[in-house]
Amino acid sequence: MTESNRPLFTEDAGKRDAAWVHAALAGDSGAFGNLVETYQRAAVATSYRLLSNSDDAQEIAQDAFLKAYQSLSRLHDPTRFGPWLLRIVSNLSLNARRSRRSSQSVTLDEEQGTGNDSDRTTFSVGPDRRTEGRELQMAIDLALQQLPEKQRLALLLFTVEGWAQKDIAEVLECSLETVKWNVFQGRKKLKELLGDRLTK
Repeated sequence: MTESNRPLFTEDAGKRDAAWVHAALAGDSGAFGNLVETYQRAAVATSYRLLSNSDDAQEIAQDAFLKAYQSLSRLHDPTRFGPWLLRIVSNLSLNARRSRRSSQSVTLDEEQGTGNDSDRTTFSVGPDRRTEGRELQMAIDLALQQLPEKQRLALLLFTVEGWAQKDIAEVLECSLETVKWNVFQGRKKLKELLGDRLTK
């Protein structure tokens, strides 16, 4: 199983996280430290892939952990700490994209939402158009902002971050079919907005 397709959230991990959440709520600061240590890399990596800036990603991850700590008592299902945290990271990152207008290239996926995460075809800019790279990135970023939030998040996590659709469903708290639909519709809308700017 590849790194991108390995499940992020397992039943055992959920039970472990729940124990740490309960301990943290009981005043054990080390327990929350365990959660930070466990999810630090995933939080920074997720934010980095959405922002393309390591400093911003580190800042977003710190903000996400702070927000998670402050809201820990409102987490209804402690076994879902991982998905909950990464949803916070993703939302903060997308907010940062909107405010800072960070440019980022995005690969589009040809998989038609049928569930095969490994069946990926990458679109790229042709060699003779590399000088247009910055303009293309700006166009992609602008087009992404026109997508509904869940379509944008599902598309970015799937095509940019390379998450398995099952994990995206966990983070977005929706069905696998909904993730597939959002990825398909987001990719379709993005291609409509960008027209012939993309070459296969």
